[in-house]
Amino acid sequence: MRRNSKSRPIYVELDIHTDMDKLWAYTQTAELHEQWDLRFSNIAYLPRKSEGSPQHFRYETRIGFGLRISGTGRTKSAIHRVTGVRLSTLAFGSEQPISLIRHGAGYWQYRPKPNADSITFLTKYDYATRFGVWGQWFDRLLFRPLFGWATAFSFDVLRLWLEKQIPPAVSLQRTVLHYMCVLLLSFLWLYEGLVPKWLFPEAGELAIMQGIHLFPGTELLALKWLGGAEIVLGFIQLLYHRSAHIYGLQLFGLVVLSAGALINAPLLLTHPFNPLVLSAAMVGLNLAGLWTCRDLPDAGRCIRTQGEWKR
Repeated sequence: MRRNSKSRPIYVELDIHTDMDKLWAYTQTAELHEQWDLRFSNIAYLPRKSEGSPQHFRYETRIGFGLRISGTGRTKSAIHRVTGVRLSTLAFGSEQPISLIRHGAGYWQYRPKPNADSITFLTKYDYATRFGVWGQWFDRLLFRPLFGWATAFSFDVLRLWLEKQIPPAVSLQRTVLHYMCVLLLSFLWLYEGLVPKWLFPEAGELAIMQGIHLFPGTELLALKWLGGAEIVLGFIQLLYHRSAHIYGLQLFGLVVLSAGALINAPLLLTHPFNPLVLSAAMVGLNLAGLWTCRDLPDAGRCIRTQGEWKR
C-alpha cells in the first residue's frame, strides 16, 4: 500500500486485565465492536465465501450534518500455537468521493503477558488519502491526530468495559457530562475573577468588599487578589479536573465566598443573580464533576509509539 509521505502509521497499545477469549469476542464480534469503537457507527459482517476465507464486512461512520462515510473491508485471523499470540489483519477502503481515506491496512495483535492476568492489545495501521496535497496536509495536521486519539480513547473505553463492567454508552455519557461541567466551571471562575473583580470592580464587587470591613483602605487591592485567585482556580480546574481534591477545594471556596458576602450584605439575597444563586449552581456543577471524574476513558493511558515504555 502506498501511504502518505512523511506520515507515521497510527499505533496504539494498551494492557487490559481480562482473558484472551473475552477480549477476542469483544473485538471480533461486530455487534460488540461497534459499541466501543468511536471510528465506526455500524459494522456488518458479510457471509463467508468458504471456511477459512477472510471475513468481509461493511462499515459506516456518521460524521455529522446527516453525512455518513461507508466502506468495505476484510479481516483474517491467526493464532501462534506456542506463544498464544493472536493476530487479526485488516484491509479497508471507501469508494465514496467525500471520504478522506481511500484505502488502508493494518492489524490487531493480542499478546498474553507472562505471569499476569492481562493481555497487551495493540493496533498499527496506515492509509492513503484523497484530494492530493490538500488531503495530505489536512490528514497530517488534523485528521490523523484526531483518528489516532479516537483509537486510543476507544481502547480505554473497551478496557473499562472489560475490567469494570462499565458499558461504552455509559462511559461516553459520563465523559460528555464531566467535560461539560469542567468547561462551565472553568468559564465561571475565569469570568468571575476577570470581569467583575479586575475589569469592572465598581459595578458592585468593590461595594461588597467595602461592606465586609476586613480590608479598610485596601479593598480594591484585596478584590484584585481575590479575582486573581479565581482566575488561577479556573485554570487549575482545566488541568486537574480528574482529581477529586480540586472539587473539594472549589466547594470550600464557594462556601467561604458566598457566606462572607451574604453575612455582611444580606440585601444581596434580593438581587436576581446573587451570590447564593451562583454558588448553588456552581456547587451542583462541582458535585457532578466529582461524581464523574473517576473511571473516565483516557487516551493518554495508551502507548502511542511503537517500542515506547509506559508505567
